[in-house]
Amino acid sequence: MSDQLPGVNSPSRRDFLKVAGAASLSAAWWIPTARTMADETKSPNDRPRVGCIGNGGMGRGDASNIKRYGDIIANCDVDRNHAEKLKTEIADGKSEIYGDYRKLLDRKDVDVVTISTPDHWHTRIALAALRAGKDVYCQKPLTLTIDEGKLLCKVVKETGRVLQVGTQQRSEDGLKFLNAVAMVHLGRIGKLKKAIVAIGGGPAGGPFEKKPAPEQLDWNMWLGQAPLVDYIVQRCHNDFRWWYEYSGGKMTDWGAHHVDIAQWAIGADQSGPESMEIVSVEHPVPLKNGMPTADDRFNAATKFHLVARFAGGVEMHIRDDAAELGFDNGVLFEGESGRFFVNRGKITGAPVEALKENPIPEADLVKLRKGKRLDSHMGNFIECCRDRSTPVSDVWSHHRALTTCHLANIAIRLGRNLKWDAAKEQIVGDDAANLWQGREQRKGFEVA
Repeated sequence: MSDQLPGVNSPSRRDFLKVAGAASLSAAWWIPTARTMADETKSPNDRPRVGCIGNGGMGRGDASNIKRYGDIIANCDVDRNHAEKLKTEIADGKSEIYGDYRKLLDRKDVDVVTISTPDHWHTRIALAALRAGKDVYCQKPLTLTIDEGKLLCKVVKETGRVLQVGTQQRSEDGLKFLNAVAMVHLGRIGKLKKAIVAIGGGPAGGPFEKKPAPEQLDWNMWLGQAPLVDYIVQRCHNDFRWWYEYSGGKMTDWGAHHVDIAQWAIGADQSGPESMEIVSVEHPVPLKNGMPTADDRFNAATKFHLVARFAGGVEMHIRDDAAELGFDNGVLFEGESGRFFVNRGKITGAPVEALKENPIPEADLVKLRKGKRLDSHMGNFIECCRDRSTPVSDVWSHHRALTTCHLANIAIRLGRNLKWDAAKEQIVGDDAANLWQGREQRKGFEVA
């Protein structure tokens, strides 16, 4: 399909999570197994030449991280103010600014790209970058739909490029989550029975004022595949994640992190659940046939409790809040002989205390981190670009974890339980629900 888009600029990005530190890699980074157009003009000093697409708060954070390893020579955003800020504050005034990501990807001297746009742009830009011979660091959630994930898995395999997803819990935060996964795999709490994932509830807000878009923002391009609607400040930049048109609320925001860790520990990071069941859910606006009935207020679920059931009877409870159970944002693992809790700030419980006398064997941690150092998430990406190996947050495992999040949102929006065939990647016995693996895309912005 043609990659022609209406409009002239490329997308903006989120101002959200903190940027974690990165440690330098001493080895030369670029040892490709196959020749690409990026090889034709390799940097003399063996530092990758970087293009940063999406230059908001998270985009500038990703740019700061990758600057430790490479040279930023280009950046791109539909909001000119964001692009100018990244160039001045991060790239030392040396990068060339683009309003259209395709022009940046046309540059043969760009080796890798960071993609830090709003969620509904991730897949289309990542596909174009992979096909242009670039390695890709893309922020989470990687996809807007299950179908997008299937396509990305296919194209990563076809192109042989490296794609790292920005789910940094796999390699940072003191490796708390890596140790948590290892503890479950090693049976330190006996047979796993349940994982309770608390990810917070999204905000309710609106009605919001419709107004002309700011002069520096290409609103048509920002919307991309989503429906053409009037500009609302709260639809754009920081708050886009609370609209189903562009994201999936907390389910794909924090769910992309904690569901990923829980599913990894369950041992289903290459498969998925067997069913998705609703316990309770609340939306800020009523839905009709899964679609919001108001266009001037946040519409993603604010409160929810769902249960994903996996083979062997393991349950994953995905909740907005677990205060009644005595813990906050994070994951509680419960087995037949113990339980423990982990989040970015702590890992606690009797099985954790027992590690003082019976530590996790280093070989098991090495296996989980695929034999790599995990000084930082961006560092892991660059090392994999160098030796052409698979990063710790690869497209296949992320697609599977995010599929669980997308299934939860499909169940929430349709108001019914779902059965899932993870091998065939199909919803069982519900043709109407299966259609929600994709969505209608605005002409000229299709993802293919």
